[in-house]
Amino acid sequence: MALKIYTKTGDLGKTSLIGGTKVPKSHIRIETYGTVDELNSYIGLVNDLITNEHSKQVLKEVQDRLFTIGSSLACDPDKEPLMKMPDLKETDIVFLEKEIDAMNEVLPPMRSFILPGGHIAVSTTHVARCICRRAERCCVNMQEQELFVDPLVIKYLNRLSDHLFVLSRYIGHLLNAPEIPWKPRV
Repeated sequence: MALKIYTKTGDLGKTSLIGGTKVPKSHIRIETYGTVDELNSYIGLVNDLITNEHSKQVLKEVQDRLFTIGSSLACDPDKEPLMKMPDLKETDIVFLEKEIDAMNEVLPPMRSFILPGGHIAVSTTHVARCICRRAERCCVNMQEQELFVDPLVIKYLNRLSDHLFVLSRYIGHLLNAPEIPWKPRV
């Protein structure tokens, strides 16, 4: 028998965290893992728009880590120690740093701020970067409200946004799409 997609349990504006705790759908924890889900969807779109096989594999790894982060955020932190949940590791951050460094090896140095654009894959990667920054801000907001967030989640999202910025430049480089320098009006 197929799993029903609609349960009607959220019709009154509440949802359950992993572990069963009910919270309003407006809860910052729900907003945060919803933003991570939005980010994951945009990264899927970026992956569909690019052709470089190595970058596609890296983005698949990132999507897997984002599911790990989403699971962590969706879990009632008081009940998580009793459950087997996937964990983020420091090596996941090191992986992103190595990828950033490798892409930067072939990119020209930046001489000015650049505007998002030049190719739909570049622009979409910048949208993903912006969503990543919002997810990071949501996590910091949770932390400021003394709601548990694994510090590695914030660190990973910070590094991922850096990775997405460099990836946008790298994609443009591979596509011979010119970078659009910002020329401030003075």
